Amino acid sequence: MSADCIFCRIIEGDIPGRIVAETEDALAFLDANPLAAGHTLVVPKTHAQRLADLDAEESRAVFDLVHDLVPDIEDAVDADAVNVGVNDGEAAGQEVPHVHVHVVPRFEGDGGAPIHAVAGERPDLSDEELDDIAANIE
Repeated sequence: MSADCIFCRIIEGDIPGRIVAETEDALAFLDANPLAAGHTLVVPKTHAQRLADLDAEESRAVFDLVHDLVPDIEDAVDADAVNVGVNDGEAAGQEVPHVHVHVVPRFEGDGGAPIHAVAGERPDLSDEELDDIAANIE
């Protein structure tokens, strides 16, 4: 745990949170500044700043809870769909340095955009560049 991390403090019960689900290794609570009704954050109970800082078991615990919660969140707010996303690092918009998955309910005509809208201007990559990137990832 990190004493200066707001999510660790919620996990420890030091500050209140609207907890909606909990497992041994993960916790879910409503976002205090929601993008939509039902906007939920799912976090590992261990402090980790980036996804790569989680081991496979910790990651699985978080995403298993996301998987279990999506239909419950949709039902609770009568959502038509959800966006699930992670801002992994400051350059990606991560504001709290503790891994967290956003589950954002979506509604027909809500004026929101697809996840593709978060990246700004799209690069114009050639087939060769795409092949090189794929080879570097593999």
